[in-house]
Amino acid sequence: EWAGGLAAGVVAAGMGAAALLAESDPEKRRSEMAAAAGGDEMKSVKDYFNGTGFERWQKIYGETDEVNKVQLDIREGHAQTVEKVLAWVDAEGGADGISVVDCGCGTGSLTAPLALRGAQVYATDISDAMTGEAEKRTAAAIEAAGKGVMPTFEPLDLESVSGKYHTVACLDVMIHYPDEKAAGMVKHLASLAEDRVLVSFAPKTPYYTILKRVGELFPGPSKATRAYLHAEEDVEKALNEAGWKVVKREMTATQFYFSRLLEAVPM
Repeated sequence: EWAGGLAAGVVAAGMGAAALLAESDPEKRRSEMAAAAGGDEMKSVKDYFNGTGFERWQKIYGETDEVNKVQLDIREGHAQTVEKVLAWVDAEGGADGISVVDCGCGTGSLTAPLALRGAQVYATDISDAMTGEAEKRTAAAIEAAGKGVMPTFEPLDLESVSGKYHTVACLDVMIHYPDEKAAGMVKHLASLAEDRVLVSFAPKTPYYTILKRVGELFPGPSKATRAYLHAEEDVEKALNEAGWKVVKREMTATQFYFSRLLEAVPM
């Protein structure tokens, strides 16, 4: 959930988007970020989420009132995606005692409720600032509830996660992976799972592609990493090729957040 889905900062039409497009070059700006990280795009993402990105997203995924309308909408949208995942888990026998890896755990919005349900969670994120925040929030939630299993937290990128888990969850992380890497990442996630894969991503449709591009015209200083949309059929194809079939689908769409959620099980 490094960027918590695609938050396209869409503004009202008629604000001179065409003129702004000529003046704003998000690809150039983001290429410069990667260049500053030695040409490594994932390192630039890591640096972002250990710095200004962390400051931004911990507010969005927190309870502070220090958020604007767009950020509040993103918070609510991501929370809806998490609630849909939890509803599926609860309907399928619950989480008590099962092993879960939460890849890209962010500030722990999925990790914490799974831990409270008794799951043995291994929570990872490319940012050690994020895993530290997730650990703090989850510990507080367990203490307040008087129940739960404290997860293990580790700062790792997706490629470095290993092991076998009943459930693999990866919410709103694929937004940082271009098409040429996305299929391999989906297959890697599937290779970690024994019974269930839960993955969400910003879907590539003509409408959302336009929203994304307009939003990039008004990036602000803390929305500077690349954001990639993915076609649902491509994600499903990768799962199928890894021996998994999609059995559940959901879509969350608010004004500034949109995320497609899939659940897959072994064929």
